[in-house]
Amino acid sequence: MGERDDPGVIGRRVQRLRVERGLTQRQLAEPVYTPAYISTLESGRVRPSDDALRHLAGRLGVAFDELATGRSARLVTELRLRLTEAQRTLAVGETEAAAEQYAGLLDEAGTHGLPAEQAAALLGLGECALETGELVTGRQYFERAESCLAGAPLPTRVPALRGRAVAHYLAGELRYAVYLLESTLDELNRGGLHDPDALLLLYASAIGPYMDMGAHARAAQAAEFALALAPQSGDPALVARMHRSVARTLVAEGRLAEADASLAKAAELYRGLQIRTELANCHWMRGYVYAQDGQLERAEAELREALGMLSAKRAALYSSQVAVELADVLHRRGKSDEASALLHGVLDDLSPERGAVHSAAAHRLLGIIAEDARRTEEAEEHYVRALSLLERAGAAGDLADLCRLLGDLLRRTGRVEAALDAYRTGLGHRTAPGTTTLGPAPAQPPL
Repeated sequence: MGERDDPGVIGRRVQRLRVERGLTQRQLAEPVYTPAYISTLESGRVRPSDDALRHLAGRLGVAFDELATGRSARLVTELRLRLTEAQRTLAVGETEAAAEQYAGLLDEAGTHGLPAEQAAALLGLGECALETGELVTGRQYFERAESCLAGAPLPTRVPALRGRAVAHYLAGELRYAVYLLESTLDELNRGGLHDPDALLLLYASAIGPYMDMGAHARAAQAAEFALALAPQSGDPALVARMHRSVARTLVAEGRLAEADASLAKAAELYRGLQIRTELANCHWMRGYVYAQDGQLERAEAELREALGMLSAKRAALYSSQVAVELADVLHRRGKSDEASALLHGVLDDLSPERGAVHSAAAHRLLGIIAEDARRTEEAEEHYVRALSLLERAGAAGDLADLCRLLGDLLRRTGRVEAALDAYRTGLGHRTAPGTTTLGPAPAQPPL
């Protein structure tokens, strides 16, 4: 039985509706109940059963929920329809308009005491904040959504938990993001709560943090689980997001043709759903695939397309991340001046608390460009700043590569002991990727 008003409130509501319709207590009661029961109910001295409320609702010509809670079913339905419209507004990249819609809906849901609708509006506001790079604000919205759903089953709370994890991930807090995702997966699987959409959302979201931490085996396993769950999911947007995330793991394994095919499936789904930001992310990942395969001209075209789409929709943080990928391709194509200008612009939008991994990637690439131009001190400064950011984020795979670059630079400038220290640090991160930051793997779904 769901939440409903106190007996006194329900009693007064029944009496008001009965009088408005010109019914006597006998007419309202018959043929199932007695006038005395109606009198007792209207005075608030008895708590009506669901069966009694259904009988009364039918006689009074109102919905059960309206009689039990005072909220008309029409109001709730209209609110949910507007939540769906706000979701679509966000999906097509109109983030500011979506945020305005969600804020208004949050106020209305609060006024009418609708916790599920409040949670949906808070989730939408959290997603809007992630789009615009307001990570702390986004995390707070997701936390409030969790509070609204405190009594709900775990699968219902997964989108809020996942949103909070993504906010931490984008802020560079990789270990905590993985902890949130893995602990939720473990609870779902150990508890037999095998909700395909919830599991798919969590596994797809874990791939990025795993990859940045150098935990490639776990990323590959999460990708396999996500692919196995996809046919059971009724959410095409979720399936599309999964295909985009899986592609990153396939690239790491050298399965470039499969990665490209996975991205093509995601792009087709998103195009049909008109989800512009996610479609831009597909171009981003496709550019990444081409870059790994040495197809630099195609990679540049895809990344420029992604950057244009994201910038037009004001997805600030994602735009900065794509810009770093594009700058790497430009540098490899001999356009180092353009790459450097792009990276310096990006660093204005990133910080240790907001995009730490990509901020480190920007400094790393600026160090390589400076080193190529024989500006040794400038290169070392960028490498050291990148190292500090990656150590804070726990990005083991990237740390190992950066230590090699820094060690090579130090060795070439005659600082052999310092170079050895850098190499040892890098080897420490390379020997067992992820093992210094990850605990036991979460329980697995029964696939």
